[in-house]
Amino acid sequence: MKVLFAADGSKFTKKALAFLVTHESLAGPEDEVVVLNAQPPVSGRVKTMIGAATVNAYHRGEAKRVLDPIERFLKRHNLQFRTSWVVGPPAAEVVRAAQREKAHLIVMGTHGYGPIGRVLMGSVAQRVLSDCDVPVLLVK
Repeated sequence: MKVLFAADGSKFTKKALAFLVTHESLAGPEDEVVVLNAQPPVSGRVKTMIGAATVNAYHRGEAKRVLDPIERFLKRHNLQFRTSWVVGPPAAEVVRAAQREKAHLIVMGTHGYGPIGRVLMGSVAQRVLSDCDVPVLLVK
């Protein structure tokens, strides 16, 4: 099975990762985990003010901050995995990656804002659920 693991570096990502590695039926030695860090883009105005190179360095640094600990964790658990990062609307990028990778399952943590929080703030998890035909496992 191929699992797309969406990682934003929050404590909810850590909980979802722990859940994933403790359930061998989701990610065992024969399975592959594709870890994706999708970062929201900075506005064009900011990019113009501080320069594209600075913005790119920022995104690389953020990806490293999120993905390095996950890589170490997955290596300790002897799982096959790859990591990648993209810049774009997180929900759309997760859906796009799931389709591109032909993932069998998406695993992601959820902040659990509840219905009012979703209305006010939106929810990446909610958008992934509604926009993707791949099964999604949300870990709270």
